[in-house]
Amino acid sequence: MKVSDILRVKGSTLFTTTPDRALAEALTQMAELDIGSLVVMEHGDLVGMLTFREVIAAVVRNGGGVGTSIVRTVMDDAPLTCTPETEMDEVRRMMLQRHARYMPVMEKRTLMGVISFYDVAKAVVDAQDFENRMLKAYIRDWPVEDGAAKPAADA
Repeated sequence: MKVSDILRVKGSTLFTTTPDRALAEALTQMAELDIGSLVVMEHGDLVGMLTFREVIAAVVRNGGGVGTSIVRTVMDDAPLTCTPETEMDEVRRMMLQRHARYMPVMEKRTLMGVISFYDVAKAVVDAQDFENRMLKAYIRDWPVEDGAAKPAADA
């Protein structure tokens, strides 16, 4: 399974912000949309990711508030990325290794989407459920071999 399979199911809605936006405004957008991350874009290029992890760290540093912080001072400026052709096993390994919950999907310099750890886990569970159903159907339809003993009929 590839990242493109997840994006096909998930859809192509993208939520972005700019690095010079007030952090409070970006947080309002995240809360209103009920999302855990924003891709930070500048002049059409990916320059970072803003997730609740960075926000919480900033709030702690600022004594409980965001003050007048801007996104640039809080964002992860070197986020993990993948391509639509990246295999899911590789994405899982990368996300686990870096404790990343969100990963922008890039095709060259074009943002194609964002996948979350939830999206990856759901794709794995869905694939396993499908495989399970296919195996059960195969076993249920298992052909009887010639010469095999047949159950005795009740008298």
